[in-house]
Amino acid sequence: MKRRGFLQAGIVAAGAAQFGCGSDDAISSGPPGRSPVAILKAASYSADLAQILRSGAELCGLDVKGKRVLLKPNLVEFTSTTAINTHVAVIVAAVELFRNLGAAEVLIGEGPGHRRDTIALAEEAEYRRGIERFDALFTDLNRDDVSAVQGFADMPEIYLPNTVLRADLVVSLAKMKTHHWAGATLSLKNFFGIVPGSIYGWPKNQLHQIGIDRSIAELHRILPKTFAIVDGIVGMEGNGPIQGVPKQVGVMVMGSDLVAVDATCCRVMGINPESLEYLRLSAQRGHLRPAQIEQRAELIASVQTNFSLIDSMKGARLS
Repeated sequence: MKRRGFLQAGIVAAGAAQFGCGSDDAISSGPPGRSPVAILKAASYSADLAQILRSGAELCGLDVKGKRVLLKPNLVEFTSTTAINTHVAVIVAAVELFRNLGAAEVLIGEGPGHRRDTIALAEEAEYRRGIERFDALFTDLNRDDVSAVQGFADMPEIYLPNTVLRADLVVSLAKMKTHHWAGATLSLKNFFGIVPGSIYGWPKNQLHQIGIDRSIAELHRILPKTFAIVDGIVGMEGNGPIQGVPKQVGVMVMGSDLVAVDATCCRVMGINPESLEYLRLSAQRGHLRPAQIEQRAELIASVQTNFSLIDSMKGARLS
C-alpha cells in the first residue's frame, strides 16, 4: 500500500490480543489489582548495572526463559553535551540480563524519528563500539520488512516491523526525559521508534497527524507483550526530548505495566502523571494512581528529583 493510502484510511475500531510477559499474568505476588514497579538506585553508569537490573527483574517477577526478546532503546539524536539517548552501558547490561534469564534470543531494534542513517547514529552514540556483536544483533526498524496489524486510531491497519511482531517480549529501554509536547517521554513514548519511517515518514509524520498522545495510547494498546526499563541514571530536563539539559537522578525504574512505570517515573521527576494526556488515555489498560501501584525496592520520596519544566508544562508540576 502506498503512503497516500494510509493518509486516506477510514475509521475502523479493532481490539488487540493479550500476550504472555506484558500482561498481568506475568506479574508475581502482590496485592490483587496492583502493579509492582521496581525503583533501583544506580549512582553512575559504572555501577554493576547487570546486577541492579537482575534485582529489578526478580522484584517484578519477570520470566523470559525460552522467549525471543527485543530491546528497544531510545536512540533519537546525538550531541556530546547532553543526555538524549539510552546509555550504552544500560543496553549492555540489559543484553546480559536477558541472556542470563534464559531468553532464547536477545535482539536490539530502533527506528529513529529524525536521522535516516540509523547506523551512523548508533556509531555516534557508541552503540557499535560498546555493544559486542552490535551489527549482528541490531535491526533498523525504519527499514525492516513489515506486516499489517489491524486497527490503529483512524486507520484500518498499521504496518509494523516483523522483528517487533515476532518478539515474545518487547522491552522499552527508555530514557527519563521531559517532552515539550507530551510532558514526559518514558517507556510508552519510546515506542514511536518501532513505527517504520520508510512508510510513515520522518519524524513519524503519521503519528503527529493522529496526535502524539493518541498515538502513544494506540501503540500501548496493540503492543501488550512489553516490559520497561527506564534509564534515569542521568535524564534530561527542560526542553526535552532533544534540546534539554542533563539531570542526575541515579535511578532505574522497571516493570511490566508500562502505565504504572511511567506514572512512577513522573512522580520521581516531580510531574503529576494525571496531568499528562497520553497517560490518561493509556490508563484505560493500566494503573496510574499511587494506590494502584506497588513500589518495590526504593520509595519515590527517597529518589524524587524535580525536573525543570518549560513554561507551558509548569501546570504539570506535582504539588
